[in-house]
Parts: sequence; C-alpha cells; structure tokens
Amino acid sequence: MSRRCELTAKGPQVGHKVSHSNIKTKRRFLPNLCNVTFISDALGRNVRLRVSTNAIKSVDHNGGLDTFLLKARAANLSPRALELKRQIEKKVASQPVAKAS
Repeated sequence: MSRRCELTAKGPQVGHKVSHSNIKTKRRFLPNLCNVTFISDALGRNVRLRVSTNAIKSVDHNGGLDTFLLKARAANLSPRALELKRQIEKKVASQPVAKAS
C-alpha cells in the first residue's frame, strides 16, 4: 500500500532533521493518512478511501465527496478515485434536470 493520498496525491517528502549542533540528518516526512468511509449521494453507497486529513477537510468544505470529485483535477486523483469520478459524472448526466418555477 503506497503512502499517497487518493484525492490530493500528497505523498512522502524528504528533508532534514536538524540537531541542536546544526547537524543535518536525512529523514522522511510522511503524510497523515486515514482510512475514511465517505457517502456518495449520487451513487447511493459508501466509498472507502485512504486520504490525508487535509483531504477530509477539503471534502467537507466542498460539500461532500461528489462535489469534491467533480471539481478535482484528474492528475491528482488515484485510479480508484478517477473511476469514482467517472461514475458520478455519468450518474449526474443521466438524472433529469429540475425546472425552476
């Protein structure tokens, strides 16, 4: 299992641990990943993804998984998330548009 967020593509970064005497040692900064179950309103089912805590906040800010995926760039999404995005787009396109009266 890779250490990469499925929605934002955040991955490990490399940096230095700096001691008090200013000696630099290589280290890895790992993303804070969580296994989270999101509810897709368009698909009518639960979706389990491995995402960063930043992505969880972004999904909540955008109003849910469906709207987040519809706005997200395909380059940042994992293959599973990209397939979900295609399914949601297909489902939304097939739904009739409600008339405003």
